[in-house]
Amino acid sequence: MMNATPEVLSLDALAPGEVGYIRRLEGGRGFMSRIATLGFTVGAEVRMVQNYGRGPLIVMVRDSRVALGRGEAAKILVSKGEHV
Repeated sequence: MMNATPEVLSLDALAPGEVGYIRRLEGGRGFMSRIATLGFTVGAEVRMVQNYGRGPLIVMVRDSRVALGRGEAAKILVSKGEHV
C-alpha cells in the first residue's frame, strides 16, 4: 500500500528542473509577508531553475523568476509530485 502523504522537504533540496508544491512556510512575520508578496503561498507550484548546491538559487513561481538565499529557501517546505 502506498503512503498517501507526500514527502516534505525544503525548497533548496530540489534539483534544477524539479517541481514542488509549497506545503508550509516557516519564519517570522517579516519573512512571511515578503515571501507571500513574491507569490510563495501554500499550494503554489515552484520549479527549480538554478541550484548549484551553494549560494543563491533561482526558482519560477507564478510565472516569475525569483532569486532566493539558501536560508530563505530552507524556510519554504515543498512536496514533489502531484498537486494536492
